[in-house]
Amino acid sequence: MVFHPDFDQNNAQQTAVNPLLKYLQHQSPEVLARIAKSASPEIREIISHNVQGLVGVLPSDNFNVEITTDRENLAGLLASAMMTGYFLRQMEQRMYLEENLASTSSIQPNPTKEN
Repeated sequence: MVFHPDFDQNNAQQTAVNPLLKYLQHQSPEVLARIAKSASPEIREIISHNVQGLVGVLPSDNFNVEITTDRENLAGLLASAMMTGYFLRQMEQRMYLEENLASTSSIQPNPTKEN
């Protein structure tokens, strides 16, 4: 999924009061695509399960599933998925950092003080 920087050009008032939206709209498509692709497969899987849990999951081979919603609820769902993604990415980075610190500290001998 890639953020489309021109998605809300019709609402200039919101853009004027939302500095993050303004910032995103001034980013190049390449930067936005690179950031969107940086999520690991593990993060994508967790978000997918989370969204499926929110929407409901029925096997597609037995049911013709059709979901309808309004704009506000869809925006809430997308915002939830995005926040989950940001949180998971931060936790993933923390996990790797802790793993690296643990492996580094186990490799280096503890310095001893000389009296």
